[in-house]
Amino acid sequence: MYRAPLRELRFVLEELLGTDALAAGPVYADYSADVGAAILEQAGRFAEDVLAPLNRTGDAHGAQWSSAGVRSPAGFKDAYRQFVEGGWPQLGADPRYGGQRVPQALNSAVQEIFAAANLAFKLCPMLTHGAAHALELCGSETQRRLFLPKMISGEWTGTMVLTEPAAGSDLGQIRTRAVPEGDHYRLFGQKIFITWGEHDFTDNILHMVLARIEGAPAGTRGISMFIVPKVQVAPDGSLAQRNEVRCASIEHKLGIHASPTCVMEFGHEHGAVGHLVGEPNHGLEHMFVMMNTARLAVGVEGYAVAERSFQQALEYARTRVQGKPPGSRGTDPMPIIEHPDVRRMLLSMKSNTEASRALAFYAGTALDQGAYHPDARVRAATLERGELLIPIVKGWCTETGNETVATGIQVHGGMGFIEETGAAQYLRDARITTIYEGTTGIQSNDLIGRKIARDQGAAMQRLIADMRRELQALATPAAAVASVRDAALQGVGHLETATRALLAQMEHGPAQAFAVSVPYLKLCGLVLGGWLLAKSAAIAAQKLDGEEHAFYHAKIRTAVFYATHQLPAAAALAQVIAHGAASVLETAAQSL
Repeated sequence: MYRAPLRELRFVLEELLGTDALAAGPVYADYSADVGAAILEQAGRFAEDVLAPLNRTGDAHGAQWSSAGVRSPAGFKDAYRQFVEGGWPQLGADPRYGGQRVPQALNSAVQEIFAAANLAFKLCPMLTHGAAHALELCGSETQRRLFLPKMISGEWTGTMVLTEPAAGSDLGQIRTRAVPEGDHYRLFGQKIFITWGEHDFTDNILHMVLARIEGAPAGTRGISMFIVPKVQVAPDGSLAQRNEVRCASIEHKLGIHASPTCVMEFGHEHGAVGHLVGEPNHGLEHMFVMMNTARLAVGVEGYAVAERSFQQALEYARTRVQGKPPGSRGTDPMPIIEHPDVRRMLLSMKSNTEASRALAFYAGTALDQGAYHPDARVRAATLERGELLIPIVKGWCTETGNETVATGIQVHGGMGFIEETGAAQYLRDARITTIYEGTTGIQSNDLIGRKIARDQGAAMQRLIADMRRELQALATPAAAVASVRDAALQGVGHLETATRALLAQMEHGPAQAFAVSVPYLKLCGLVLGGWLLAKSAAIAAQKLDGEEHAFYHAKIRTAVFYATHQLPAAAALAQVIAHGAASVLETAAQSL
């Protein structure tokens, strides 16, 4: 049974980040903590009552393909109807076309709730939101007027259509071609791994397709972006004839079985009608305008499934009676939560999830301030910070999420390996999050190749300086909080040392730095998590005398565990970054 962690979410939004920080500019002038709390409560109710009960059945039965299309598992279509009636597709979308702007951190909190309840379902509206965002920023006014209202209302859904069988993540190898014809194009090609590319939720699906206009330059410089409707749309917005777009099959996957991952064929005869979005040969950069929010969303998915796994493991540990813990004076078996190692595993799950949540919401707030803050200098600084954090959020939160759901199985023991308990589904579902929107290696390459290299580490050094200054300012008489602060400061020192080592390696050639880029990304996430949990502990220490004593005491204990069990790994990662490249580069590929 899933319960939305509303108090945890509100702590990060209201107490750690603060309502003033979330309301980054005039666009959020009407936002308040009460508004945020009301939205979270409604999201939690919908997730618990509608989405969560479908998670197991969707996994068991999966989406079904036939030549007539794709049928979603029982209950999913009705759940989508309720999702639309509740106005959820409008959250975070452009008000000019029927949306409701809310702070990105709040939107991430809602996405966490839906992803934890039912990741397979949540992927469909997430992709629609991303496609609408790309159209909002890059489309023509005619395209926005024609397509956005029905995407934002949920009447139509959207997809991102990038990958091809021979290209994979190397988008420069895309072969799908676009032939000009009057005011539109005819597209021919096959795409794979298209999430929710076909379904029975809506009458139309709008595909954002990367293709190459005939005669365009080779490589990424010759890619354009097109909107290709499943059903063509008349100028008045009504549906016209069926387009040459079809789902040839769906993949048989490790997890998220209820989410159809489609092989899509465009133009099997005359060509699929597509409309150019933005400028020709600028498709990749147009697609990347939505990458920050898409990668943030996947980072949230990684730890959201871990939250669901933690809740189930905690309940199992409280009710599973087996053995007696060391030092027990009783004669009867006790719940396994009394065993020290089980408690250690649960604390590792809890602390990783809380650190990931804080980091994701902090990054979302930085992106908001970078877009909407009234001071241009603040906008520039916070946008730089947000862009630096995005590959860390996407990479670290999903990698840590995978480790956490694996621990959830371990808490169950042998029962965790049995599908009937449900623990294994979280492992299978979460596994895709380290791959979606670019693998962890791609995220780490982006982190050091674009974000660190572009300014020789200046943005990271500013982040390190801010973390150190804020931690040093946490003067507290509470010994537990002081220990967390000191451990977090040591972690910041390891990150600073590792960053200097990485920059020195880059001077001798990028290969050395790229050989240790994933350890560097993991070090960044680990240290950022320690910084944010130290701040959380300091806030909690000031509120121990109130009615929520137990909640705030748990905040401190979780931070102490993270400081003593997780943060020590920062020293080892820093050593890998400083000395580990040679063992990779000196090993010939053919010798593996």
